[in-house]
Amino acid sequence: MAASLKGNDRLSLAMERTGQWVFSQEIPTDVVVEVGEAKLSLHKFMLVAKSNYIRKMIMESNEADLTRIDLSDIPGGPEIFEKAAKFCYGVNFEITVHNVAALRCAAEYLQMTDKYCDGNLAGRTEDFLQQVALTSLSGAVVVLKSCEDLLPMAEELKIVQRCVDVASIKACHEANFPSRSPPNWWTEELSILDIGFFEKIIVAMKLRGSKSLTVASALIAYTERTLRDLVRDHTGNGIKSSSSESDDSDLRVRQRDLLEAIVALLPSERAALPINFLCCLLRTAIYLKSAGSCKNELEKRISVILEHVTVDDLLVLSFTYDGERLLDLDSVRRIISGFVEKEKSVAVFNGGDFREVCSTAMQRVAKTVDAYLGEIASYGEFSISKFNGIANLVPKNARKVDDDLYRAIDIYLKAHPNLDEIEREKVCSVMDPLKLSYEARVHASQNKRLPVQIVLHALYYDQLKLRSGAEDPAHDAMSTRSQLQADVSLLRENEALRAELMKMKMYVSDMQKNSSAGSGGKGLGSGPKKPTFFSSMSKTLGKLNPFRHGSKDTSHIADGPAVDVTKPRRRRFSIS
Repeated sequence: MAASLKGNDRLSLAMERTGQWVFSQEIPTDVVVEVGEAKLSLHKFMLVAKSNYIRKMIMESNEADLTRIDLSDIPGGPEIFEKAAKFCYGVNFEITVHNVAALRCAAEYLQMTDKYCDGNLAGRTEDFLQQVALTSLSGAVVVLKSCEDLLPMAEELKIVQRCVDVASIKACHEANFPSRSPPNWWTEELSILDIGFFEKIIVAMKLRGSKSLTVASALIAYTERTLRDLVRDHTGNGIKSSSSESDDSDLRVRQRDLLEAIVALLPSERAALPINFLCCLLRTAIYLKSAGSCKNELEKRISVILEHVTVDDLLVLSFTYDGERLLDLDSVRRIISGFVEKEKSVAVFNGGDFREVCSTAMQRVAKTVDAYLGEIASYGEFSISKFNGIANLVPKNARKVDDDLYRAIDIYLKAHPNLDEIEREKVCSVMDPLKLSYEARVHASQNKRLPVQIVLHALYYDQLKLRSGAEDPAHDAMSTRSQLQADVSLLRENEALRAELMKMKMYVSDMQKNSSAGSGGKGLGSGPKKPTFFSSMSKTLGKLNPFRHGSKDTSHIADGPAVDVTKPRRRRFSIS
């Protein structure tokens, strides 16, 4: 408000000076020109000499003596008309890159062209545009910026198109052959424009064959200037969304439209933009509730170059701006899934088997995802299904060791102490205990938060390696897995045999009861019964099961080569 009052004061002073000059000619005025709230007392003959529009108004007026003219629709408003009036009176004034477009539009509106009068205002402004304003990138950008309030006349007069052509040519030249320092100074020049004009320049640069990195640098500078509070905050401690602030407020709508326009301008080469910038754009899109097409485009671009992602980049996508709560993480899951599908396609195209060999990029992503899970595992709203959903997206063979995943699981179990045994087993189901390092297995064997099944696996694995005399258990994980599968197969046979023996025992017991009832209750006072043959055999076979005190769930063991169960190997299962 204060700025507008100061502007009105300056305008009033300018009008007063013009009026004083007019009255100083000692010729009485005969017409009052109204431009908005401003009113100027002028002479008809001075205006008619330069303006064909005013001449027509006076000639076509129904009034015998027209004394009042309303020019409130003139481009540029009162300030520009005051300069046009000075031109009619022959008073000198300065034409600059800031006012030349408005003066050109006002000259067209007032029909102050060279056809009506030689050396008129339209010709003067055209000369300034060609000889001064449009000879440099900065001048063209400033003129284009001033055209934002002069539409559509500025477009009809080709001022906008001429500025766009000059700016795109100069920007491409500066990108290839910088004329000043810093080399990317031209990106800051373009960032002052409205998105509509900025889009025209970027499109023109692409048509002129500009490199993707050049376009990307301009887009980054423009985004960081126009969406500064949303994009530049990488810490998670930035703006806090007010509960009273509506998602459909004017500010949010403008920001949403601006972001979607920027995403639409991204270069076709998806690797041209840094991944941390893309992650910030995606978080902004999630926060502003942008269109699904906008978020999908950003997710696809991130998934293409996911091998370069860091844990901090993924954390940017996971938290609100205040850093207090997790987002839905659906975008993270789609990004990882997209990268895995791309790796599968590449493996099939190269004639390989994705299930056996993973690329270095896939292994790098797996390590990053495990570390990322460790960072967000401590949040209470992080459910088991979401934890397992993200962990299972990474192929198991992409992890050489599961130490990072074990760390994430341990953090999750520590942050969620109220989980029961089954829920803890679900959390641990994403991990392969046989792929833990020796230090991790030692830690796991003493970790009271882990379910008994995982502890038994760790202990049993080390026992097998000690018995086999292997120096490095990590190199024999596959052979140990096969051995464990065979042992599990024997265990299942043992369980089936025990079930058959129990049925036989119950049958014999029923027979004995029937016999006792038939003999008239003999032997009621006798001592404790001696163990039968079947009960002794059942107890003996039961001792062969090393897992009889733990979980019998073997669903976590990957399917391997079939084991011949018709002739099981005879071996002792004790791990003591």
